[in-house]
Amino acid sequence: MGEQILGSLVEMVLFAFIICLALYIASLRSLFAAAMLFGIFSLISAGVLTLMDAVDVAFTEAAVGAGISTVLFLGALGLTTSEEAAPVKHRWTAKLVVIATGLMLAYGTLDMPAYGDPNAPIHRHVAPHYLEDSSEEIGIPNVVTSVLASYRGYDTFGETTVVLTAAVGAILLLGGGASRRREDGDGGDEE
Repeated sequence: MGEQILGSLVEMVLFAFIICLALYIASLRSLFAAAMLFGIFSLISAGVLTLMDAVDVAFTEAAVGAGISTVLFLGALGLTTSEEAAPVKHRWTAKLVVIATGLMLAYGTLDMPAYGDPNAPIHRHVAPHYLEDSSEEIGIPNVVTSVLASYRGYDTFGETTVVLTAAVGAILLLGGGASRRREDGDGGDEE
């Protein structure tokens, strides 16, 4: 029981840190610092998702959010300046819409079962079905593999597509400089 309370406390502290980090990033004028802090934001988010036992989503967040996105941000910064050109004028209507949306989302979570509640509908209906029938329905003895490969196949396919697209984008971005150098004659043995 004490371990569960400690885990929840760690999650709450990390979540509060993520909120503070997001607010700090919004106030920055240095684009380089914002890009680096976005990478840290994504890495901490991946840690929170791991603590919540959503390892597949945490892996995607770490690969795409902390890894590839940071590389893409830094690559884009190489093509522009590292400071914002003009101060941003904050409009109160936009802030009110964001706050109202956040409050509505928070209100929507009040109807949800408590985090980790063994009597939640998913634990009483879907999970027993997966545990009892997946071997027979799917033909894969490992329940986790059968859920990821079949029951959640489209979701898993979507996640792998996102990771693949991010990797291809990073390769194209990073490889573009090498091909330009070869065309300019800086990187080859041409005579």
